[in-house]
Amino acid sequence: MTQPWGPDILGEGFEQQTLKLDDGAVATLVRYVGSGPQWLDGPEGMRIDADVLYVHGWSDYFFQRHLAEFWHRAGAQFYALDLHNYGRSLAPGLVPGFVTNLADYDADIEAALEAMGRTGVPGRDRPLILLGHSTGGLTLSLWAHRHPGVASALILNSPWLEFQATELGRRAIAPLVGLHAKLHPLAPLPPVDPGIYTRAVSAALDGEWEYNLEWRPDRGFPITPAFLDAVFRGQATVAAGLGIDVPVLVLLSDKSYLQPKWSADALTADVALNVDAVAHRSLSLADTVTVSRLPNAFHDIFLSPEPIRRDAFARIGRWLPTALQPADAVQWAARTAGL
Repeated sequence: MTQPWGPDILGEGFEQQTLKLDDGAVATLVRYVGSGPQWLDGPEGMRIDADVLYVHGWSDYFFQRHLAEFWHRAGAQFYALDLHNYGRSLAPGLVPGFVTNLADYDADIEAALEAMGRTGVPGRDRPLILLGHSTGGLTLSLWAHRHPGVASALILNSPWLEFQATELGRRAIAPLVGLHAKLHPLAPLPPVDPGIYTRAVSAALDGEWEYNLEWRPDRGFPITPAFLDAVFRGQATVAAGLGIDVPVLVLLSDKSYLQPKWSADALTADVALNVDAVAHRSLSLADTVTVSRLPNAFHDIFLSPEPIRRDAFARIGRWLPTALQPADAVQWAARTAGL
């Protein structure tokens, strides 16, 4: 059940709608309704006539106005989803980020698609571009795997597809994490975030971004066995191969900085993921995967310094028109007949 659209905390050009889920939880859908110029107004006349659904990562929510503006300029309709127990959907008394299975977010995503006006009837809806960051990228990858034929393209911004200690590390500790998830699902695990990422991105420190610290705390939400077990099981599913039926673009930094103390190196690297392990695991997503490494990018590519994020937008712009050409397969089948 959905509520009417109303003003959003991001101000002019943004609206939000509360999505009531069957289990009593709520998710929140944000849409961009700005009226700025679009590329089709310029001499190049390019337009990406699609719906875009963005899903955030762990201990996060949607606040990236410039991301919405990019898609608006491209001609797309942009939506962002704050999942249940996150951001705009987080109410007093709820455990931030609590989940026991990443498939639990299917209800959030399906409610969002309905609120976006999508019918699910083949050939009637505009192309759907799924855009996920970090854990949101893992969640959307699994969702696309379970729902073939719905999306047209999948763009992943530093997706958490593999454990920082690689597959061997994940497989070694997953049984213990699973046991703790059954016995003590909400017991906080030892903190792993010393605040390095916050220092890199926060306008109050060395970064340029302002955001709600209750929804995106300095050292992240406490990680629970239930959450980590859900992630590990999702990562194991990816490792087995997903066979996603649409083109996938994976955006990653060219290097990681995973040390527990501050260094200026944190300003030119992903401080959350082992990007090489994720790059390798990305090849398990689909037959058609493009891995694009951006020098000196942050964990959230779109929170990187302006030259880097503009490079990321340009790479999306170059990749997407080809990804959204389903007729090409038919054309090339005819062109290559008998060769």
